[in-house]
Amino acid sequence: MIIGIIPARFASTRLMGKPLANIGGKPMIRHTYERAMKSKLLHEVVIAVDDSKVYDVVKGFGAKVEMTPADIPTGSDRIAFVAEKLKGAEIIVNIQGDEPFIHPRMIDEAIEPLLFDKSVEVSTLAKKITTVDELRSKSVPKVVFDYNNYALYFSRSPIPFVRDAKNDLERIAMTDIFKHIGLYVFRRDALFKFTSFAPTDLERIEKLEQLRMLENDMKIKIVTTEYDSFSVDTQKDLDTARRYYTKYYSKNK
Repeated sequence: MIIGIIPARFASTRLMGKPLANIGGKPMIRHTYERAMKSKLLHEVVIAVDDSKVYDVVKGFGAKVEMTPADIPTGSDRIAFVAEKLKGAEIIVNIQGDEPFIHPRMIDEAIEPLLFDKSVEVSTLAKKITTVDELRSKSVPKVVFDYNNYALYFSRSPIPFVRDAKNDLERIAMTDIFKHIGLYVFRRDALFKFTSFAPTDLERIEKLEQLRMLENDMKIKIVTTEYDSFSVDTQKDLDTARRYYTKYYSKNK
């Protein structure tokens, strides 16, 4: 069974009450849930919450919901807490609750490697960077990967560094630079293996928990996608998301 789990943390440090933020008349977590439910490969979607207000809202729109302790440190740990109860879940998909416009096809693209190759334990998404703003943004993690599409490194800095480029526009033009989209697909054992590890040095330095996997010799399959997603982390992001919904999404669901 393939289960999608959406972690929804109420006390976000940069945007308090983020799961309940109103976008086009619906809470953000509902947008994410409804997009995930359109996946062709997920058998079930569960929302993992840490606050009774979010629990009640999620129950109200009919989603399956699990309450988790508020002191769970990361979204992946919250996913593992819920997955432990779902004994039939062989493949677990971590769908970020703050991506209200995620395309269902992105979820399926990330799942597919685990269906066709038994050696793949973890997969995630990457998309080619096309703008200087994304290249420079510290909130947009970058990833480099090998010829078999396994991750070599993730960073908030632009990687690879294009030595011969004179400026950022040339860097984008001269090579493919990919941003990481934080949707993860785990085999059950791989998820619990990952969350059993203590935070690592590179993870602490870059503030990217996926580096914990690489530092512990876990291989991450990278799936390149043509679709894009938009993460809502700050009030500015939320304002942008509302404008985007009004202009595009409300008319083209």
